[in-house]
Amino acid sequence: MFKGEISRRRFLMGSAAAAASGYAFSSRAKESPPNEKLNIAAIGSGGKGGDDIYNCSMENIVALCDVDWEHRAVFAARQFPKAKKYTDFRVMLEKEDKNIDAVIVSTPDHTHAVAAAMAIKMGKHVYVQKPLTHDIYEARALTDLARKHSVVTQMGNQGHSGIGVRRFCEMIWSGAIGTPREVHMWTHRPVWPQGLTRPAHADPVPEYLDWELWLGTAPERPYVHKCPGKDHECYHPWYWRGWWDFGCGSLGDMGCHIMDPAYWALDLRDPAGVEVVQSVGGTAESPPTACIVRYDFPKRGERPPITAYWYEGGLHPPRPEGIPESQVMGDIKRKGTDGTIVIGDRGVITIGEYGDDPRLLPDALMADYAWPPEKIPRVDGTHYDDWIKACKIGGNACSNFDYAGPFTETVLLGNLALRTGGRIEWDAEHMKVVNNPKADDYVRREYRGGWSL
Repeated sequence: MFKGEISRRRFLMGSAAAAASGYAFSSRAKESPPNEKLNIAAIGSGGKGGDDIYNCSMENIVALCDVDWEHRAVFAARQFPKAKKYTDFRVMLEKEDKNIDAVIVSTPDHTHAVAAAMAIKMGKHVYVQKPLTHDIYEARALTDLARKHSVVTQMGNQGHSGIGVRRFCEMIWSGAIGTPREVHMWTHRPVWPQGLTRPAHADPVPEYLDWELWLGTAPERPYVHKCPGKDHECYHPWYWRGWWDFGCGSLGDMGCHIMDPAYWALDLRDPAGVEVVQSVGGTAESPPTACIVRYDFPKRGERPPITAYWYEGGLHPPRPEGIPESQVMGDIKRKGTDGTIVIGDRGVITIGEYGDDPRLLPDALMADYAWPPEKIPRVDGTHYDDWIKACKIGGNACSNFDYAGPFTETVLLGNLALRTGGRIEWDAEHMKVVNNPKADDYVRREYRGGWSL
């Protein structure tokens, strides 16, 4: 029986328990007294960025950065009128260096790494939205930088701070389903257009948008307001997720939520191979509209080999034998449109998209179920509280980059397979695709001139 000994040791890297043996802060990373408020700057102040800022608003929001102050970022500016406004995060960090303790990064995926790296090198604690980075190389680089500069880090996969994902791990580690063999994870997304072809025309850049800064590290391309024949924006401010140059598709958007419980419980690092089982409608420019991706994880310690499947675009896993059609697999609130099941040799366990509602299937097994002893410390408050507390008193936030970096690598390997097609054999130590050298172009993309990590 798999008892999860490796996973229990591994979780310390991503839990509040690591505070006791956490980072020794450098002279640049200021540790604040618990009752003193942090001075926080935000890079990306609209949309999810606005939500991140609001959830940290018990601290001092001293500076805001966005390339478009006409649309959603304007709400953050109104809420924090004393915060200084910037368009270029590099200028903000340089000018506000002495006034900033911590930085929130909530830009499109392709800018996460360069913004976070600059803040880390300046000794700032960072909270970075998921996926941590656009590329696998960037995830490894940010993990190394965070260790080197001894700053407090957190990726924005908020379910990782919840009770549900902890109970899920403890149930598996206690032997509730015996030895785990298969994992199936699915999402109803994308809820934005994918399978796109780049428009051939160009539109005038609006006065309110700094298009060059929005492009950031991505290759040069003209601004387009709406895709031809479509009644939606092409890139900015919302539909960038459906373009490989800027976003990471549904895997990047939801993989860092939905894959988290199984990744943590089963230590799903460094798959030996990743294979596209099915892909519908993808292009060289844009992720598919639906797909199934298979991950093969080799034996690790006492954990046996694991086969994991990712489904998106409305595709679902087959229902395990003995689970009635009337019973929900995955997220109860969404009636199973998103979630995870893990199949063991003695049973099945399921959980929702944000780590909600862990339970054995069929439902009757939960009637008299006794929760196993707590092995993972619980987070007091929200995912943001967990990060802020660590910034003030030291130690690690629960989804710090020692956890989130390798996790993001696993997630993004699915995209690597989708972009190259077929199967990739992965050498994690050297970050190389063994059987397809051309795939390495996607492991570490070339930045546009003027940008570096």
